[in-house]
Amino acid sequence: MKNYLLLYLKGIAMGTADVVPGVSGGTIAFISGIYGQLLDALAKMPQGMVWLLRGRVREAWTLVHANFLLVLLAGIATSILTLARLITWLLEHQTVPVWSFFFGLILVSCWVVGRTIRHWSLAGLAAFAAGVLCAWYITVAAPLHWGQDYLSLFFAGAIAICAMILPGVSGSFLLLLMGLYHFVLDAVQRLDLGVIAVFSLGCAFGLLGFARLLRAALNRFHDVTLALLTGFMLGSLNKVWPWKQAVGFYTNSKGQDVPLREENLLPWQFTELTGQDAQLWLAILLAVTGFMLVLVLERFARKKA
Repeated sequence: MKNYLLLYLKGIAMGTADVVPGVSGGTIAFISGIYGQLLDALAKMPQGMVWLLRGRVREAWTLVHANFLLVLLAGIATSILTLARLITWLLEHQTVPVWSFFFGLILVSCWVVGRTIRHWSLAGLAAFAAGVLCAWYITVAAPLHWGQDYLSLFFAGAIAICAMILPGVSGSFLLLLMGLYHFVLDAVQRLDLGVIAVFSLGCAFGLLGFARLLRAALNRFHDVTLALLTGFMLGSLNKVWPWKQAVGFYTNSKGQDVPLREENLLPWQFTELTGQDAQLWLAILLAVTGFMLVLVLERFARKKA
């Protein structure tokens, strides 16, 4: 029960991260020591479904680590359904503290993942640079006008979920770029079962295929793949910088102007241009808290391993 409770809490942490645009639940999975088991379970799902249809229920259950997945998904679902409104409020009213915490968390995660690379080769350095550039480009890319019909929602879910299991690449932010983040979040808050069901089916479709590809890459090209993932996380720091100024807006379904494109500022520039308190010392405290939390989780995961 103790292990299941801990796994449930890790699921809650992953769900919380996935709700925040710019933060990846895959990062939480990696630093908490469950990333490999998660990929293995997801990659074996198609084979498990075949065994289940043949009546081999017990073997299928064991193959896909069903107990592990159910507890983890329960934590993620709990977080999304109960914390979505709170996270939305914090992002609107406590922007600097929230981003500061995640900035410290992702910054130290770059080091945690990077130090698992056994040998830095030329290919690894190239993959690292590609990851940094790709993640950085995503954070500054111009938004798209994605439809809200069921077919568009299905493919949006498939794309977003692939990013959600990649450390450093935020599925929520990709939804933001597609113009669907607030639409999907509103659907979760309103329990719009039609939108939730179609989006979830897209997530399942993308997840099962991408997990197999990522697991194969980690098995065959371990160091190069980890270098790419480390680059993704480092490049994503551009999105989670705490002090920003909105330079572009769009109107959501409620008729409210929502910031869509932002530029990073230094703390004193933030105070000068926005007239708001930069909350510098609180930001530093929360960044250090996120930094230390990752170190504690990583140390605990290594001891468990």
